[in-house]
Amino acid sequence: MKLVIAIISNTDTEKVISAIALEGYSSTKISTRGQFLVDGHTTLLIGCDDEKVKPLLEIMKNNVTKRTVASTGVTSTITGSLLNQAVDVEKYGIVAFIVNVEEFIKL
Repeated sequence: MKLVIAIISNTDTEKVISAIALEGYSSTKISTRGQFLVDGHTTLLIGCDDEKVKPLLEIMKNNVTKRTVASTGVTSTITGSLLNQAVDVEKYGIVAFIVNVEEFIKL
């Protein structure tokens, strides 16, 4: 069994949750926030059998939007520094961690 920890932009969250639920996956939704790209994100915790991980990732991939956003750089005290100029950053549609589950219990 695997635990898929998926971090998704709030823009795509409901679409992803609906798509995976239609295929029989259950998830736990947690509101999260990152350090560099600080807009809203959601983390989904999804437990599934090993052979269902690849289909799950494919469903999620088809229901998120990869985009480029302008983000301010690092704050600097140096006058005229380019560090605080806006830079284009590619935001992935989803970041997923797949973890082996030693034991799964429902009480």
